[in-house]
Amino acid sequence: MIKRLTASLLTAWAFALGAAAHEAPADTTAVPEAESIVLEPVERPDSASTPAAAADSTGLKESAYDRWEEREVEFNPDPTRAVWMSALFPGLGQVYNRRYWKLPIVVGAYLGLGYATSWNNSMLDDYSRAYRDISDNDPTTKSYMDFFPPTVSEESLDKTWLTSLLQSRKNFYRRNRDLCIISMVGVYLLAMVDAYVDASLSHFDVSPDLSMDIAPAIIPEGRGQRPAFGLQWALNF
Repeated sequence: MIKRLTASLLTAWAFALGAAAHEAPADTTAVPEAESIVLEPVERPDSASTPAAAADSTGLKESAYDRWEEREVEFNPDPTRAVWMSALFPGLGQVYNRRYWKLPIVVGAYLGLGYATSWNNSMLDDYSRAYRDISDNDPTTKSYMDFFPPTVSEESLDKTWLTSLLQSRKNFYRRNRDLCIISMVGVYLLAMVDAYVDASLSHFDVSPDLSMDIAPAIIPEGRGQRPAFGLQWALNF
């Protein structure tokens, strides 16, 4: 009994193996050789060349405020600062307002007036000393003779005429010296006013867009009932 059962199990197992081998078809597809396979490169975006990749690599998103853009800023001078700079040194306010061509004018005026003041003051000292020497009774003080050549003697001079001449020359050079000093103060104040006005009107429209209109007009006459006819002239700017 056991032998029959064993034989039947072996027969069934052999039959199952034959059926499985009959159902599975043989794979006849040829496998391509390794040399016949061609790999083509695929273009990928460079992570460093794109802003999105750069933002993803750092974890931050770029905004419009993070980009630096060069822009032209219009110069707008402060009038108060221009006045104080001009008061500190004449011509410095004009440099602050970027009116560089005015600096030689201010400096030249100061140098010229300074030289004129010094020269008139030296002449005033000489004539004042000569006037004092001729007015006193000391015969040893003869500085007024320095204005004459050595061939002129003191006895040949009219002391009354010479005293009046020295006094008038002394007053003349004193007046010129004082006028030079006053002019220097005027240039100082004028430079301050110019710096303030120039800074205040730095953006004033000075375009030459001016037009003149001439049209006939009826002018009312106050002394009569009939109006007068004439031309009306108007400037538009």
